[in-house]
Amino acid sequence: MSVLVIAEHDHGTLKGATLNTVTAAVQCGGDVHVLIAGHNAAGAAQAAAAIAGVAKVLHADGASLAERLGENVAAQVLAVAKDYTHLLFPATAHGKNVAPRVAALLDMAQISDAMKVLSADTFERPIYAGNAIATVQSTDPIKVITVRTTGFDPAAAEGGSGAIEKIDAVADSGLSSFVGAEIAKLDRPELTAAKIIVSGGRALGSSDKFNEVLTPLADKLGAALGASRAAVDAGYAPNDWQVGQTGKIVAPALYIAAGISGAIQHLAGMKDSKVIVAINKDAEAPIFSVADYGLEADLFTAVPELVQAL
Repeated sequence: MSVLVIAEHDHGTLKGATLNTVTAAVQCGGDVHVLIAGHNAAGAAQAAAAIAGVAKVLHADGASLAERLGENVAAQVLAVAKDYTHLLFPATAHGKNVAPRVAALLDMAQISDAMKVLSADTFERPIYAGNAIATVQSTDPIKVITVRTTGFDPAAAEGGSGAIEKIDAVADSGLSSFVGAEIAKLDRPELTAAKIIVSGGRALGSSDKFNEVLTPLADKLGAALGASRAAVDAGYAPNDWQVGQTGKIVAPALYIAAGISGAIQHLAGMKDSKVIVAINKDAEAPIFSVADYGLEADLFTAVPELVQAL
């Protein structure tokens, strides 16, 4: 039995989500292989070979994979899929773009957002915005799975000695084309990889107040900035800061929620955080139900005081 992890990378380097997915793959049993589908991606292939637990790296390198378009990457996965019992994708935007295409073309059921491996064919996944956990068993010969990376510790990035095997890159499908990308440049840690996150809600009232109140705290803690959907919809914070069921799923060591009431959709994205601190003047706010530490106070007073104390 062999398990294939479809790596998340930017050609030169691996993304952290790949390490978490390798851990899930190891728990499925059998040899763990990693597919690097990209262009001039030797750096990512070498990094994948060094991951503890990885037996082999399949390196497909070609111009058709330069932008990692969903149709082309799916075709690359299908070219090797028959050799594997499990195909694991990180449940990132890229993974969730490719996995359903692969599952449909293989005529297999996809298991989405697996957060625990019970056995080679049985997994746990969240349903109802994380308020219930479903146990799912698959009898498909090839199991197509997206992995909720916050459910698994990252594999060690060093210590492995996997062999790198070059395979032919698929031809361009011609079904889509890359037009351009607008990449947000962040001076802070990436939200899904940050160890500390300071998040704000609609109670901040404006984008100016959002930055004025929360940025000093994030600076002091070396934290990433996050936001509730309500704050993003109101224009107080950019889209890529959104934490929640329709945003990013995070599980940092410390999550500070300021002025966030705690809608179910937001809690689904952050309740796996190791320590949760909530600051809200509404004592009945649902956020307090998941908080390890709750402060019933006006955030415009409490947050500056916290910054001063730090």
